[in-house]
Amino acid sequence: MNNYLEAREGMEKLLDLTADAIEGFNRREYTESFKSLYVRMVPTFDAIEELYVSVNEPDTMISNMAQALTANARGRLQSERVRRKKDMIQMNLNMQMVAFVLPGILDYKGQSSRPLADEIIRQWKEAFPKSNISAATFEEIEKGFHHKWCYVTTAVCRSLKKGDDCYELNLLRSYRDRYMRSQPDGEEIVREYYDIAPSIVKHINQRDNADTIYRQIYDGYIRPCIHMIENGKDRECIELYTQMVKTLQEKYFYS
Repeated sequence: MNNYLEAREGMEKLLDLTADAIEGFNRREYTESFKSLYVRMVPTFDAIEELYVSVNEPDTMISNMAQALTANARGRLQSERVRRKKDMIQMNLNMQMVAFVLPGILDYKGQSSRPLADEIIRQWKEAFPKSNISAATFEEIEKGFHHKWCYVTTAVCRSLKKGDDCYELNLLRSYRDRYMRSQPDGEEIVREYYDIAPSIVKHINQRDNADTIYRQIYDGYIRPCIHMIENGKDRECIELYTQMVKTLQEKYFYS
């Protein structure tokens, strides 16, 4: 019984524990933020693991643990009446889940880890139908900061119902590796982009007209960049893409 109470209380507090961590979701701070939080999450995962291998109905126990977490999130949203603020709360909760909670569960690597992550995602989507969170490990997310130069472009393409392997993304990834990294200032541009792009996307997603913004980004920057690459104007593409990041930073990074 003590393990059950400890596990449930721990699950209820995971969103409180990670509430401030999303400000550290950038290339320079993510590793330290995650590792610091993970140490504090482990006692909860230990309690769940002990229950999972000992109780008669582990699936029911896992469902109850996931319910404790989603109930906390639901309560946060229900306490806010202003639509815009509710949207911001939802976005922050989603970020906490995909950047810290779910990676923490998966990185624990217990017998209970994958069943717990899957059940949380199922209940989360049921509680918040407009959310579409998925589980990734810390290593996968951390690598993403170093390899996904097209972070904003990915968000734009998804808003336009284009897949992660669409023509635009594949061309820009190839351009990054073929040309940009070979330039004297290329690596610095990429590093700066890693630091600010996740926050830019987060702030755009919080706006009611996010799809309109992404369409404007596509028409004003991404499509012209694609044409430049296709026509061998590699340097011009760097200049335009750099201008795009600077403009988006001024408009959305500090919003």
